[in-house]
This record gives sequence, C-alpha cells and structure tokens, in this order.
Amino acid sequence: MNFVDYVKICFRSGHGGAGSKHFFRSKHNPKGGPDGGDGGRGGHIILKGNSNLWTLLHLKYRKHIFAKNGENGSENNCTGATGEDIIVEVPLGTVAIDSESGEKHFEITEHEQQEVLLSGGRGGKGNAFFTSPTQQSPDFAQPGEPGIEAWKILELKVLADVGLVGFPNAGKSTLLSVITAAKPEIGNYPFTTIVPNLGIVSYHDGKSFIMADIPGIIEGAHQGKGLGVRFLRHIERNSVLLFMIPCDCSNISKEYDILLNELSEYNEELLHKPRLLAITKLDIVDPEWKDLIKNEIPSNVEHVFISAVTQQGINELKDKVWKLINR
Repeated sequence: MNFVDYVKICFRSGHGGAGSKHFFRSKHNPKGGPDGGDGGRGGHIILKGNSNLWTLLHLKYRKHIFAKNGENGSENNCTGATGEDIIVEVPLGTVAIDSESGEKHFEITEHEQQEVLLSGGRGGKGNAFFTSPTQQSPDFAQPGEPGIEAWKILELKVLADVGLVGFPNAGKSTLLSVITAAKPEIGNYPFTTIVPNLGIVSYHDGKSFIMADIPGIIEGAHQGKGLGVRFLRHIERNSVLLFMIPCDCSNISKEYDILLNELSEYNEELLHKPRLLAITKLDIVDPEWKDLIKNEIPSNVEHVFISAVTQQGINELKDKVWKLINR
C-alpha cells in the first residue's frame, strides 16, 4: 500500500559534548591559566512540513532515527562542534504523539513549518568557564547532557476542503472520479475504498477545492468496527463534511442520524463543521420519487439530489459546497 498514515519510530537526539579540562602551557608560560572550551550541543530531531508529500510511506521502514552527538570541547577555549540536526520531512496534517503517554506534542499544518520533536543535550562547560577571583585554577569541567531517546507516533490526518462521509457503497468514490482527475478503485461491494483518496475539483473562474474520499463508516465505527477509528481521524481535518446517502436505502433520515452519531461519539467537535447532504444514485429511480420521499429527508441540513453517472445535480452540488467552504 502506498498510503501510510501511521508510523512508530524510536528517535534519539544527540548527546552534548563534554567540556574540556585543560590548562595553557607553553615554553614561556609553563603555568598558564585554564583554557578548556565548552562541549558542543547534541543534534535535535526536527519535523518539517512538506506540501509535496501526502503519505508517511518514506518512514514506514525507518524504525530508528538518531541525531549526531556534539563534540567535546578542547584547549585554547575551543568549543566543540554542534551535532548535526536530523530534519524529518512529513506531509501536512501530521501529528506527533508520545507512544507511552499518548500526549499530543504538536501538529504540522504549513509548508516548511519546523518543530523540534526532541532537543539535543547541552554541551558541558569547560574549566575556563568556572574561573573566578576565588577559583583561579578550576581542575574540573562539566560532562555533556545526554540526548533523549523515546518512541514517538507520527499520525497523518488528511487535509482537505471537503470530506465525503457515508456508508460503504454510497457512491463516494464514483463522485470523486467524476468531478476530479482522481482514479479511486470502484466496485459494487463494501469497503472498496480502504485508504483515503484526494482529488482537486475545478470550479468557476479557475477556482478549485480539494475533496477527500474517506473509507466507508458503519454503525459502531467509533468502537473500532469496520475500519473503525483508523480513518475517522481523517474527517477531523476537513473544512466541510459532505454526507452521501444513496436514494435506494431503506430510510435516509435514519442513516443520516447513524452517521452523525458515529462522528459525535468519536469527536463531538465534528458536529460543529458545516455539512451538506447529497442523496446519490438518482439515475436508478423515477422522477416522481423526489416528491414521495420528502418527509424522509432530515430537515436540519441542506440537501441536494445528484447522480454521478448522469451528472445530474453536480453543478448545484459544487455551488453549495463552494458557499460552505467560503462562508
């Protein structure tokens, strides 16, 4: 699979170099003062956002990433070289999490944004640093601080303007393939889509927005059923939620309520996002069908009837989505 949205890696920042314990000696000055330099800082582990990446695939087989150690200080007050930082490029929407405590450290959301995941150890002070009027010949120096080693989880949440939410076989992948250049797998069986797919939707006057096809949700997804919370998290990063329910389902209002409940159980904040209901597969019913099911459509959400096969309602859908994105 080319799409990887979860990796667990052991990171280690560099150790700080030790300070030098040295006294100046020369032919003309056999008892010179202390001139031991400080040790260099250990290398940081830094995460950097890259908008050209869309998956964590390049990190899938890297289980250990270690930064360089700082070098020791030396005579003549020479400070040791700083350990080389390790910069790990990640796609936008990547969240860094501590694997033991579950604490969320930060999220990378902008191109070239840099965040220090683990700081390198500080270099130790050389004996020249400790010189004072009352201590003119210190014969000691500090060791460098050790680096930090920890297992961290990098978790990707897909960034998109519109996220498609629905049960398996609701027509999400078909819609994405029709209104974007994306080519997701399409099939007449549940869970055809097992990874998120992204596509760019062209709008009027050169404008566009990004649409994400999220794998289908089933009742109990927040408890891990189906593909579970593995892909529910991708919905968090979408500005607008487009609910998709096929017109041949037994009860449109009931399916909509189930989808809302799953999102609410996973994260209540998802209910505050703008949402639109698209009733799909209109090509398989008679024109009079719209009037017959008016009472089944939820009244608390704007809706639109569409058919990805015949392109019916697609322009109206784009207009409504564009208004919600820019509201």
